[in-house]
Amino acid sequence: MLIAHPRVAGCILAVVADGMGGRSGGRKASDQVLLTARQLFERYAPDVQPASALLRQTVEDAHTVIKLTAISSEQEPHSTVAAFLLNPQGDGAWIHAGDSRVYLFRKGRLVQRTRDHSYVEVLIERGELTEDEAMRHPQANILVGCLGMRATPPPIDVHEMEPLGAGDALLACSDGLWHYFTPEELGAVIAEQSPREAVALLVAEARQRAHGTGDNLSLALLKLEALPSAPD
Repeated sequence: MLIAHPRVAGCILAVVADGMGGRSGGRKASDQVLLTARQLFERYAPDVQPASALLRQTVEDAHTVIKLTAISSEQEPHSTVAAFLLNPQGDGAWIHAGDSRVYLFRKGRLVQRTRDHSYVEVLIERGELTEDEAMRHPQANILVGCLGMRATPPPIDVHEMEPLGAGDALLACSDGLWHYFTPEELGAVIAEQSPREAVALLVAEARQRAHGTGDNLSLALLKLEALPSAPD
């Protein structure tokens, strides 16, 4: 989901939610994340509330409702989330929980990405696995944190962004996309194509590389470009 603020020009929210817990339960969980984000964003005022506070509230509120859904429906819904909010001045924040990611590229080069709340990411941090080995690990899909978990609150990693500029791009995506690409591949496609063309190419290639066995595939892409020069 990529939406513009209803009253503040140049204010953008992007949210990706990957639901788990069976087709019905997973869909309910991811839909709740998107609904919560939309409702809170409609009331967001950049000059009053920090972007990081809005994103944190979105994750906390969605987590609470997903847990209540589990109690009332006897299902086990969970969801990951990756979201970023960009203010008109180019500053903002991103947040994630689980293994959905946010990437920041600058002219096609990876500047930063979120670190997954997953079992293999813990092994990477310990120096027991490389990132390439983690991609092929049989327990790569085991999460250590996400929305809807009963025993522990969701891990909330919020990053406040310095103002972005022309040539920067933000990508939020689920593991159904990033699992099939290196950061270099993602950056090259995003830098060389328009956002619409980049999304179409990445989705088509991810499906081809998955050979019909891929996970849920969701993404939101935002590229910043320089304003056209005024005529002399």
